[in-house]
Amino acid sequence: MIVSYLMLIVCVLVGVAFVTLLERKILGYIQIRKGPNKLGVMGLLQPFSDAVKLFVKEQSVPLMSNFLPYYFSPVFSLFIALVLWSVVPYELGLFNFDMSVLFFLCCLSLGVYPLMSAGWSSNCKYSLLGSLRAVAQTISYEVSLALILLSYVFLTGGFSFMYFSLYQENMWFFWLTFPLSMVWLGSCLAEMNRTPFDFAEGESELVSGFNTEYSSGGFVLIFMAEYVSILFMSGVSTLLFLGGNVLSLGFYVKLVMVSFLFIWVRGTLPRLRYDKLMYMAWKSFLPLSLNFLVFFMGLKLILI
Repeated sequence: MIVSYLMLIVCVLVGVAFVTLLERKILGYIQIRKGPNKLGVMGLLQPFSDAVKLFVKEQSVPLMSNFLPYYFSPVFSLFIALVLWSVVPYELGLFNFDMSVLFFLCCLSLGVYPLMSAGWSSNCKYSLLGSLRAVAQTISYEVSLALILLSYVFLTGGFSFMYFSLYQENMWFFWLTFPLSMVWLGSCLAEMNRTPFDFAEGESELVSGFNTEYSSGGFVLIFMAEYVSILFMSGVSTLLFLGGNVLSLGFYVKLVMVSFLFIWVRGTLPRLRYDKLMYMAWKSFLPLSLNFLVFFMGLKLILI
């Protein structure tokens, strides 16, 4: 089981390398240019070149930083992102537990701690501002995510992701609950600090957000954690709304399409105004997801 899980992690990390290449290619074509095309065939070796370049750069540590939390925050961030993959319901002897939705929510809420400690331990006011912003945003949109998941838990009658594959053999939940799937997509973008919700690393006064003081390996780990979570959230979105067996090719085609959607949004939409961010979380997404939750609870009671 452990060997299978390690193989899965290796595949995910290789996938992350090519997701970065896919993103740069798509953004290139959106902006009417080529993107990476020099290294290898069609730029296929570019991610490995970038990885080597970043890892051999000099590691600088701020003199006034709290060293241990500063050093371990990126490691912990990547660790949480990789642990999340254990909830994907493979039927090949990997972890396959009945409370996978609950475990997913627990690990997702742990993701704010590395953000907070990375910003605080850098001992730089800009990093701290960026981390506070990122944490506030993540927690706000997590509430909607949890409520949406609870709605589907009521619908399927179980806390396991296996049920989502079984119940969508004839009809996707995407069509059944279209507004909720759109809210899920928006919440996912906000959860991962992606455009148009990338305030943690946007804005002229913050430049790079909570990771201002990170270079070399630390920056790579934060970057990898972000892209691992993009791949994972694409997989979970596919499971929740588009169904399919995790071992089928169709599942991965849909996963890549959802990842493409995240990248397409980045290349198309401008950044939101900052005061609109919390307005969307608390006055738009939250009431809608709460209403759907109450609706599904009532529907379940009527059907029982």
